Amino acid sequence: MTIYRQLQREANAGKKKFALLIDPDKNNLPGIKKMTELANAAGTDYFFMGGSLLLNDHLPEFIAYIRGHSNIPVILFPGNNLQLNDKANGILLLSLISGRNPELLIGRHVISAPFLKKSKLEIIPTGYLLIDGGNTTTVAYMSNTTPIPANKSEIAVCTAMAGEMLGMKLIYMDAGSGARQPVPPAMIEHVKSQIRLPLIIGGGITTPEMAWAAVQAGADVIVVGNAIENDPLLITRMTKAIHGG
Repeated sequence: MTIYRQLQREANAGKKKFALLIDPDKNNLPGIKKMTELANAAGTDYFFMGGSLLLNDHLPEFIAYIRGHSNIPVILFPGNNLQLNDKANGILLLSLISGRNPELLIGRHVISAPFLKKSKLEIIPTGYLLIDGGNTTTVAYMSNTTPIPANKSEIAVCTAMAGEMLGMKLIYMDAGSGARQPVPPAMIEHVKSQIRLPLIIGGGITTPEMAWAAVQAGADVIVVGNAIENDPLLITRMTKAIHGG
């Protein structure tokens, strides 16, 4: 069964998932080894791999280690065309539908298409919505787009609906790395009520309680990166909270 079909089936059944986001620029191999061990023990569902920049070319090394020491799927979450690697299991092919930057709507996809076509990666078209998390994040700056205001749920709802109508398979709402506040539960609830796609929520989630609030509001997958870089032991607590333990 493909990653997407399994995710879709379990989202329909109300089974919530936890994705550990690894930024290759912010980690080293000893840290990856520790996080992989903790994720295996906790029953983490996915490794998302990527970031907004590419300062160090650790991506192939990290993917190879995780694939060799874990059965957890590794899914690329690329910030740019340099973060492609056909040794991962899949890729979230992100289209930044909340912005008006044509490069991130289609431009970079055109450049990447020949590589992706030849690869064995499972390609998952993903409508990506950037939500204001209370400060200027790296992704907002690098993408040259304005996030959807956190109090404008109607904009997020209409944008997610448009993404679904355009054929996206996932909707990913992200407050961005280092956000002061996560995506508001009220916005999550409103968006989820109007789409039939699995909904991913990331950015600004720093505690199991925040993760659980997002799950209760309707999130199907919770993504956490920064908080775990600071405290890898959060992997166990986050996974347990998201799985309803």
